[in-house]
Amino acid sequence: MVRIRVLVVDDHRIFAESLAAALAAEPDVDVAAAGSGPAALRCLERAASEGRRFDVMLVDADLGAVFGAGPAPGGPVQMAVARAVPDGGDTALVDGISLVAGVRSGQPSVRTIVLAEKDDPGRAALALQAGASGWVAKDCSLQRLLAVIRGVLRDETHLPPALLTGVLRELTAARKHRTESERLVESLTPREREVLRCMVAGLGRKAVAERLFLSPHTVRTHMQNVLGKLGVHSTLAAVALARRAGVGPVDLTARPITSAG
Repeated sequence: MVRIRVLVVDDHRIFAESLAAALAAEPDVDVAAAGSGPAALRCLERAASEGRRFDVMLVDADLGAVFGAGPAPGGPVQMAVARAVPDGGDTALVDGISLVAGVRSGQPSVRTIVLAEKDDPGRAALALQAGASGWVAKDCSLQRLLAVIRGVLRDETHLPPALLTGVLRELTAARKHRTESERLVESLTPREREVLRCMVAGLGRKAVAERLFLSPHTVRTHMQNVLGKLGVHSTLAAVALARRAGVGPVDLTARPITSAG
């Protein structure tokens, strides 16, 4: 019998333990529970290192926890979550959607299902964009949840019928915003795009100057041009637009660019 390994992530301990116990009663399901985002990350990394990855993660849509100040998370999923969290710093929120995005990036074989107390087309669309395979009401029956778990392992996507129209509307709107963002990014010069990628990576003006072998004044000019062409007034807004356009951070491990600019 092929067994399904499930990780339940919910900061309401009674709910998490009760759901885990109910799922564990199934003959082909092995379950573990985590009460926070960081705890879930530790479970995922430990399981991967031991060669027994989870197949499915059930995550609370309203999950909320923080990385404490100190060393940055080090595993692939933890690093992916840190990149997925806007404003991520020494203390970063690990909400349900960010956890989904991090797991999708760090352990793409793990299917994620979001458990929600209420239907919310906007958040359901965000979850799907982050890589979730399903959105399920917390008050659904155990048999319904098991059907969704087995379905996502067949690469199916599950949404409540009542959410379909709203989610499609949200995804269409998001696609329109992404297209506009991509058009604005395409208006940048190659050097300006490289500066933008440095901004997405969280580098300040001095760090960008050192990396690109430019003077701080030149970098300041490039940054001002980036903001002007993107039609925004802050670095934070520029980074948000860049992310919508699919612009990722510069690879800080790669050799810096030395061409004139």
